[in-house]
Amino acid sequence: MNAPRRPSQPSLDASISDLTRKNAVYYPSYRVYRDETPASLNYNCISHVFYAFAHVSPDGGVFLSDEWADCQKPVDGATGCLGSFMRLKEEHDYLKLILSIGGGAASENFVTVAASAATRDSFGRSAKGLVEASGFDGIDIDWEHPSNPEQGRDFLALLAAIRLHLPDDRYILSAALPAGQWALQHIDLYKAQDYLDLLNLMAYDFTGPWSQTSGHHAQLFPGNPGEASGSVAVDYVISTGFPATKILLGVPVYGRSFLGATGPGQPFNGHGGEEGTFEYKQLPRQGTEEIVNTRVVAAFCTGEDGGFITYDNPETVKLKANYCIEKGLGGLFYWTGTADAPPGPRSLISAGFKALHGSS
Repeated sequence: MNAPRRPSQPSLDASISDLTRKNAVYYPSYRVYRDETPASLNYNCISHVFYAFAHVSPDGGVFLSDEWADCQKPVDGATGCLGSFMRLKEEHDYLKLILSIGGGAASENFVTVAASAATRDSFGRSAKGLVEASGFDGIDIDWEHPSNPEQGRDFLALLAAIRLHLPDDRYILSAALPAGQWALQHIDLYKAQDYLDLLNLMAYDFTGPWSQTSGHHAQLFPGNPGEASGSVAVDYVISTGFPATKILLGVPVYGRSFLGATGPGQPFNGHGGEEGTFEYKQLPRQGTEEIVNTRVVAAFCTGEDGGFITYDNPETVKLKANYCIEKGLGGLFYWTGTADAPPGPRSLISAGFKALHGSS
């Protein structure tokens, strides 16, 4: 007689394609120069990879931003990061690879391109050519961000033009947008649902070096009335009629540092880390204690070289995953996948995947 089988975690290739909630990561191609290759990610817990970033020219042409990293450099025994991803897609047939276009440092041309029917069509044609040539399953528009009602209308027109070339029965179309009504209010999100499969809500960077005082940068719930938070953004998007099932809640895989502060709402005198951030796998800082505020859903550590550092940890990611389930959201995404801790109890991606699918 066979021994009783232990309940298996829902991380088997055979079952991941049937799971209803998404656990997606962004992979920036420059990470390959840090020996953080596509194969370093844990595909037992990942359903979608957003490959960042392609750029857009003023005439609407879409092009890879680093031909060497993307297509030429030896990576994981393949040619280029894209060669590695094509191999990984063969090994994990559920995996969707989506080309993310734009990003915070390369969004300026979207304003011009989206304003003209001719350049919108050029964008759609060019994106389709790149998707088909490179084996992508769709594209992600990371225009950060339409900043007035006219640009919001142009954004919708761009999505419509893209769908003419990348029909929704074959290709995924997503958009990454800030988690703030100050940005989202310019877009008719109810109409956007006609084009978008996913809205990646960037529920982080609520505070940083630009802020007047320290604060949690990715809290799920506001600590005080009027504060930005993930839940406030989700409630706003759903209130427009946009489907909850198409929303992915963003999780930062990094912390923000406020030197001289010991908690939120305090003055600070600079920031530690790289441009004010520490990768999650570097947290908590040595000699500090990790604390979780379950009321707002945020982790932090205080002291040493980072001062007050606000971030997510496995406990807060589980709470965010549970929130996704309660609200009927599509799942979570992580910026960036390579900044996570190795597979194990500290991994945010693993914690989110297990919580989304009912495994502690």
